[in-house]
Amino acid sequence: MRNHQQTFDQLRAHARDTALLAATQAALEWDEHTKMPPAAAEFRAEQLTLLAGMIHQRRTDPKLGDWLAELADSPLAAEPHSETGTTIRQLRREHDKHVKLPQSLVEELARTASLAQHAWQQARTKDDYASFAPHLAKTFELKRAQAEALGYDDSPYDPLLDDFEPQERTANVAAVLSELREALIPLVAEIAGSQRRPDVQILARRYPIDVQEQFAKQASAAIGFSYERGRLDVTAHPFCTGLGPNDCRITTRYDERHFNSAFFGTLHEAGHGIYDQGLPGDWYGLPPGEAVSLGIHESQSRMWENLVGRSRAFWEHFYPTAQAQFPDALADVALDAFYFAINDVRPSLVRVEADEATYNLHILIRFEMEQALLADDLPIDDVPAAWNEKYHQYLGIRPPGDADGVLQDVHWSAGLVGYFPTYALGNLYAAQFFAQAENELGDLSADFASGQFEPLRAWLAEKIHRHGQCYSAAELVQNATGKPLSHGPLIAQLRAKLAPLYGLN
Repeated sequence: MRNHQQTFDQLRAHARDTALLAATQAALEWDEHTKMPPAAAEFRAEQLTLLAGMIHQRRTDPKLGDWLAELADSPLAAEPHSETGTTIRQLRREHDKHVKLPQSLVEELARTASLAQHAWQQARTKDDYASFAPHLAKTFELKRAQAEALGYDDSPYDPLLDDFEPQERTANVAAVLSELREALIPLVAEIAGSQRRPDVQILARRYPIDVQEQFAKQASAAIGFSYERGRLDVTAHPFCTGLGPNDCRITTRYDERHFNSAFFGTLHEAGHGIYDQGLPGDWYGLPPGEAVSLGIHESQSRMWENLVGRSRAFWEHFYPTAQAQFPDALADVALDAFYFAINDVRPSLVRVEADEATYNLHILIRFEMEQALLADDLPIDDVPAAWNEKYHQYLGIRPPGDADGVLQDVHWSAGLVGYFPTYALGNLYAAQFFAQAENELGDLSADFASGQFEPLRAWLAEKIHRHGQCYSAAELVQNATGKPLSHGPLIAQLRAKLAPLYGLN
């Protein structure tokens, strides 16, 4: 046992040092999206490429493979869900994947992503897809090479999806999303047929940016995001990244004439941050201290953004403060009118600003297009037209330009192919977790109305955050709720909120 423990200690030290390098890489990426001057893009690509190569070398180090092989049948691995068992199991799984990837491919993926994100920002600003198209072509060329190197049985999308939602398969996600779509379409149609409509112009009044920042920070701190261990900055496309156990960065973007964008975007990213801040710090850089999947991560952000932040109880607590901070915009607006406006349901162009009911249709569009691009069935030059046609098919609208169309998301430029389905999975996980939390904690709306968010945060910390990767996403859902994942809780939650607003049966 003593020798096994020594080996495990070596493994743990090696993995943590690798995590320190990855955190350095993440810090450069955060700076790239928030503070870096545009002219530094090529040099930053060199820095990130170098770090990606160094990290890959450590992850594929032969001695790492030897340690994992030695520990696989040791007493330390006997209990697969223990911290040591999880570390050995998960690091071996990741090592087996990394050794299949040539270092040259890993470095080229990093270089291409850095340059492509810079090109995407410029292209989006200029509404100029043509300037971004070569970068998109290069990205999917490399992603095909990655899928082939990793190998797959059914779909080349499977190994890319596995990077974000481990052990998940394309066919299963497609089936889950199909069931969700079939349940959503009638609900959205009922709402479209309703004669009730909120006054959304309330949200387009003037909301000074400095006050928006102050209010968003106040609300995100109230739900549990620690600004002693994190910070909020501005970026072109909001994100959350962890640079260490006590350094979580969240970002947002402001629009003086659109209240929802920054406020709910900040709550969303704060939800990610609360998860990161709730992971076991002693195991930082190792599987017990890392998030289990991006779908579970997304469940935390969507829960705080929508199930909490768009609830009437939340605004019973916060609306007097909002009226005081935005008197010119909200002094003459009743709570009911504001609540209806922030829960408006109608087809929209921009995914991050979509309502809860139509949001997953945006994900279906991207999921289908990613598979077509990966299979080389969709020519790069035809992507905007295909995008616009799918928006017409799924949402009945067409983007007037590519900035609010195919160029709206950062993901493809960052090489995050396989990421989008996790957003829809996150919505499903969130609804199921929230329903179970209410079953166990009682009426959460009473807590929210009195400004008490700690009971829910603590429940999530106990059921989800503290476990890291000790359980798979499916196991975590089963353990926390007693049931496998289902679209039922999400549809029930949407109908319970929207039926009274829109006068549905």
